[in-house]
Amino acid sequence: MKNDPMIQEVMKKALEHAQKTMNEDIGGPFGAGIIDENGKIIAISSNSVLRDHDASAHAEMNAIRMAGEIKGTHDLSGCTLITTTYPCPMCLGAAIWANIKHVIYGCNPQDAEKIGFRDDFIYRFIQDHQKDKKILSLEQMCRKDCLPLFEEYKKKDKVIY
Repeated sequence: MKNDPMIQEVMKKALEHAQKTMNEDIGGPFGAGIIDENGKIIAISSNSVLRDHDASAHAEMNAIRMAGEIKGTHDLSGCTLITTTYPCPMCLGAAIWANIKHVIYGCNPQDAEKIGFRDDFIYRFIQDHQKDKKILSLEQMCRKDCLPLFEEYKKKDKVIY
């Protein structure tokens, strides 16, 4: 798959989109695309964190949202995510939740770190069992108030995704 012309085409489009929005100060140097199991391009997107004032508006997240809307489903099984950089933990999580089983990326996490992006500290936070309260304090409260909602969902046999 390394020299697949479709992958090259999607990566080129993702790079072009990222460069355009980066130079317009919409977001960082990140682009992503999603193709279906037949190699059809579903979505091309880029980072729009700065424009949208949304820390979750990463290229991969935007592409996953766009593909879900276009396909009319949250389930992107059979799709491939092609991204200019190794996905951050949030984007990896979104790909997994969307049932994307294949990700192709350009730059590695060290490349992103060299220009100032800091995914590494999030990976360490997760690996250290979320103990560093300077990064994030996690505290469980009101479980007994929240559990009935979960029980109602289960009782009504709602969709699990």
